[in-house]
Amino acid sequence: MGTRIALDAMGGDQGPIVTVEGAVAAAREFNLSVLLVGNEDEISQRLKQHATNGLSIAIRHAPETVGMQESPSAALRKKKQSSIRVGLELVKSGEADAFISAGNTGAVMATALITLGPLPGVERPAIALIVPTLKGQSLVLDVGANADCKARHLLQFAIMGDVYARQIMGKLSPTVGLLSIGEEESKGNELTREAFRGLEEEQSLNFIGNVEGREVLMGTADVIVCDGFTGNIALKIIEGAGEFFTLLLKEELGKGLAGMAGALLARGAFKRFKKLVDYTEYGGAPLLGVRGVCIIGHGRSTAKAIKNAIRAAAECVENRVIEHIIEGIAVS
Repeated sequence: MGTRIALDAMGGDQGPIVTVEGAVAAAREFNLSVLLVGNEDEISQRLKQHATNGLSIAIRHAPETVGMQESPSAALRKKKQSSIRVGLELVKSGEADAFISAGNTGAVMATALITLGPLPGVERPAIALIVPTLKGQSLVLDVGANADCKARHLLQFAIMGDVYARQIMGKLSPTVGLLSIGEEESKGNELTREAFRGLEEEQSLNFIGNVEGREVLMGTADVIVCDGFTGNIALKIIEGAGEFFTLLLKEELGKGLAGMAGALLARGAFKRFKKLVDYTEYGGAPLLGVRGVCIIGHGRSTAKAIKNAIRAAAECVENRVIEHIIEGIAVS
């Protein structure tokens, strides 16, 4: 039997409108089995709008949905039959190899931690995000799972990021950097200074020291570790950069012949930049550190983003990322 992906069909701002379309595209393009989890009637109605003959797509009914603004702890306690919970239970039971949701991020993290449990030696799971750089791609983690961290958590993030960079991104000997406010070891706050010492002592890592914010997109390090508060701010700035340059181009096009000529000449470069920072190209971010493959998508995910999230999940399964993380943590 091939790789089986459980998808929260109710997740994201548009729910089944885009999740079903993305699932159909992924099943067709990547030859995967997709289990659509959520309200059966709604999903069935959406599926009828697509050609699914020969595709391995099934529905698993889940009567409850977690709202985007709903409290994760309340959802965890009260909604035992939510599409998030049912989907993660499919992974736990072995009926699915991975789970994807573009829904309430906090609810996905909390439910994954309770349902799947943490990996041995991992105290906090981390959301890892691939970002474009001048040298290719880098991995930043954590970008939102843990606002407050201890130094040992950043070390665990670095080890998990190192494994992901090797197994998924094809980095033979990934360099690891610590996001801070200066290159010197003495720069930063108490957390980064203590984390620096731990990362420096870890023999399994190719640690290159501190990385400043301006270096994230330069490709200075293949893996960049930070607490989730700092990482989420960095993520939102990167996302906003693409939107900013798109709006800037449109504004320049309306500023007379000189501005129009310059903007037209730069249009190609702007388009390439926008594609580089476009989250739909990457699909979703893996939640590393739980006992199963779990991909968290953007709340604004399009069908294209869902399709690529399914691809990313399948790559994690096929490259045995979870097993490699367990091995990496064990020898650290």
